[in-house]
Amino acid sequence: MTITARYALVTGGSRGIGRGIALKLAEQGVHVAINYLKDEASAKSTLEQVRAAGADGFVVQADVAQPAQVERLFRRVRDEFGSLDVFVANARTDIGTFYEPAMAISLDKWDTAMDSQAKAFLVGVREASAIMPDGGRIIAITYAPGGRYGGWQSRVGMGAAKSALEVLARYFAVALAPRGITVNSVSPGWVEDSVMNALPAPVVQMIRDHHKNGWTPMRRLGTPADIGNAVALLCSKEAGFITGQLIAVDGGAGLMDPAVPLPIQQPELQPA
Repeated sequence: MTITARYALVTGGSRGIGRGIALKLAEQGVHVAINYLKDEASAKSTLEQVRAAGADGFVVQADVAQPAQVERLFRRVRDEFGSLDVFVANARTDIGTFYEPAMAISLDKWDTAMDSQAKAFLVGVREASAIMPDGGRIIAITYAPGGRYGGWQSRVGMGAAKSALEVLARYFAVALAPRGITVNSVSPGWVEDSVMNALPAPVVQMIRDHHKNGWTPMRRLGTPADIGNAVALLCSKEAGFITGQLIAVDGGAGLMDPAVPLPIQQPELQPA
């Protein structure tokens, strides 16, 4: 795998999946701008790990749900790096700012979800492409099940917002293809040290057990490093002809059929 990129921006890069992505890029010698919203200490800790991996970068505060702040973020990137080879749109708003069921969600919470995803990506890609050389890489971190199912009612705002993000990635893939800039989406499954951290401990354990019992064929949750590996792969020279795609990084969880009992899908789980 050959990565020639020199400079990357990872929004929401201070913790969890964002940190995993930043560190995998740093291992390939890419300097990383680490965006954060509130937790400056975690962002600085990630930067220390980036430097320990042999790269460099800087931390920058911005609320990606605010277009003016996104524009300010990219001005800082331009001032620090001069150009940008990789843009990873990973940031999302805190769970409490959007988490309400379909029949009750307020328009404020709906707007917050959409602004932090679709609008942020719309503005971000335009800003990134203005300072990105031909052959650059743009990657949106999404969550495909949130837009495919309707059972997780309180996630309706973010589910719809992630679906919009995926659609935008396809449109931008076509728009930027003449410049050799690829635009793809990465859809993680359940990942340790991620949004799970905001859930009550019994709920987290229930999720772990659910997937270890077979709903993820690999019998484990993902890690930030797993997602970072997928992003690094898409940033490689060898991935230059892959664009407009949604890549599931979920240990096979998306292959399981929720309408069919698990023992039927996993015969080895049936009693003897």
